[in-house]
Amino acid sequence: MTANVLVLYNPPADPAAFNSHYFGTHVPLAKKIPGLRSISVSEGPVNAMTPGASYHLIAELVFDSMADLQAGMASPEGQATGADLPNFAAAGATILVYESQER
Repeated sequence: MTANVLVLYNPPADPAAFNSHYFGTHVPLAKKIPGLRSISVSEGPVNAMTPGASYHLIAELVFDSMADLQAGMASPEGQATGADLPNFAAAGATILVYESQER
């Protein structure tokens, strides 16, 4: 079983500025979070099956356990990553936290 953070970023007013900050600053911050096993980011358009739903980008962070996720997000690196959100995600984001396992 793993613990995951799924972030759904709303479409920004300036996609180029969003991408520049996201890939140049935010992802490098997130990669420093203790206990982070992996991070994956969507490529290309994000298509929602729900009418009216629209996202610019989706990211998934994976940890070995919920305890690792909680400790990582509470760490200075996790706090810095969270504090960076207003610097580029002015359009908002939905953040989901869950446990999963392959079946």
